[in-house]
Amino acid sequence: MELDLAGAELKAVLNRLKRAQGQISGVIRMIEEGRDCEEVVTQLAAASRALDRAGFAIIATGLQKCVADIESGRTNGTDATEMRARMEKLFLSLA
Repeated sequence: MELDLAGAELKAVLNRLKRAQGQISGVIRMIEEGRDCEEVVTQLAAASRALDRAGFAIIATGLQKCVADIESGRTNGTDATEMRARMEKLFLSLA
């Protein structure tokens, strides 16, 4: 399954990933500066949530594409059961 996100969806995912990248850089800097543990963990949790949201957005778009492909008969030889199993595996990798 190729990653083919529409313009707005792709922009939102990229923004989330860039935000997470900035937060991770901030966490590294905080650790290097010896900042308070609670502050570090709070920022780390925010970065983790941003990554999770980006992953779920990608999976949701993939599910939408799979359903559209199944309904239109464009499955490229992949049956619905196999497509479902692949999407389930991706979803569970983030759970």
